[in-house]
Amino acid sequence: MPISRLARAALILGSAATLTLSVAACGGTGTSAGDGKTVTVYSADGMADWYKPEFAEFTKQTGISVNYVEAGSGEVVNRIDKEQSNPQADLVVTLPPFIQKAAKQNLLQDGGVDTGAIAAGDKDPGGKYVTLAGNYLTFIANPSVHTDGLTWDDLLKPEYKGKLQYSTPGQAGDGTAVLVLLQQLYGKQGALDYLAKLQANNVGPSSSTGKLQTKVDKGELLVANGDIQMNLAEIKNNGAKFSLFSPATADGKRSTIALPYVMGMAKGAPHHDAAAKLMTFLLSADVQKTLGPDAMAVSARTDLKDAPAGTPSPASYLKDVTVVSPDWNKVLDDLDSDVTAYQKATGS
Repeated sequence: MPISRLARAALILGSAATLTLSVAACGGTGTSAGDGKTVTVYSADGMADWYKPEFAEFTKQTGISVNYVEAGSGEVVNRIDKEQSNPQADLVVTLPPFIQKAAKQNLLQDGGVDTGAIAAGDKDPGGKYVTLAGNYLTFIANPSVHTDGLTWDDLLKPEYKGKLQYSTPGQAGDGTAVLVLLQQLYGKQGALDYLAKLQANNVGPSSSTGKLQTKVDKGELLVANGDIQMNLAEIKNNGAKFSLFSPATADGKRSTIALPYVMGMAKGAPHHDAAAKLMTFLLSADVQKTLGPDAMAVSARTDLKDAPAGTPSPASYLKDVTVVSPDWNKVLDDLDSDVTAYQKATGS
């Protein structure tokens, strides 16, 4: 199974016809339920550069091609919901609390795959979802911004007016994490009060966090939210120049939210058996070992705690940062009312 980076690159080129990257696809993205030779994956953005060689290797080993559809964290779940009468997706990968939302809405099924190597806290007891890659909320800044000691209060300053943007809570996983983190730091009303003040500087809503990266890199924005995996991958793969940071509270303490990519099998998946094979492949030790060096992410496998990390490693951005792991089911229970309160507070 192990494969060199050069060989992986060759596989990407050689298997280009088997990998469909469709960022804005709507309905009808799946394939014939009877062919058993294609798996359709709906995924939140951020992992495409890691998926490509892994999907190519999967196709080489099994003859099963992968149709990949990318969108925002909430949008991929919305699509599965809308397509219930004619399921298109086999697998969905998204961030919390949207994977929990999919499970609660009965949009997922037990994939029937072995997840014994994954820690209990990183998977659904009913088998409906499992962590694919560990990840964390962060913020990014244009090189012109000095981020050392930058606080949440600093982001309220006039110099950030029209130069700051964060993805929309309730639509994007990273944006929802911003709201959840602020609730943890300041309480629910305190978070709303802060975001109401921040709205004076906010450019406006964005359903996708990934789209903010280029804007920060070019200087159209000075600061945006992001996540460590996606942002480090953008630096590594595309030469982005922005920096990563976690804003501090007034006492100088910095915090973040654990925000993993989580995978589940869609209810009514047209290619159940092939999708189960892809899940098993992606959770295998050989593939999970590539998360650090190739995806700048962290494996949830308990037997890979000492696996090589990327350079720089996600852990280097967590030094002296408190990692908050909320109860995402509780977050989901309150999400509709919290988003309504957020919209009222910010006028969005």
